[in-house]
Amino acid sequence: MKAQGFVHKYGDNVDTDVIIPARYLNTADHKELAAHCMEDIDKDFVHKVKEGDIMVGGWNFGCGSSREHAPIAIKASGISCIIAKSFARIFYRNAINIGLAIIESPQIADSIA
Repeated sequence: MKAQGFVHKYGDNVDTDVIIPARYLNTADHKELAAHCMEDIDKDFVHKVKEGDIMVGGWNFGCGSSREHAPIAIKASGISCIIAKSFARIFYRNAINIGLAIIESPQIADSIA
């Protein structure tokens, strides 16, 4: 797989409440979820993200609740791939289930600026 695009980089333990805050879980509309993706950690994310961009995280990306809304919000925002040092088990499975490309590699995550 060749991933190419603008990088949105975050640290360790990015949890599902930060990816999509619980106050927006009353909708299943993917565009509505995308409109609030990452807003509690990066208020400008929704204005900067473009189709095909890449998200990079540290250790334990997607920890927290088992909500499928988190990878849906990321994918619907236009992110084509998430690269992280490690993923929380349930987030990892949910991302695969919805067709969001993920790569678990500390070396790659560290090498991306």
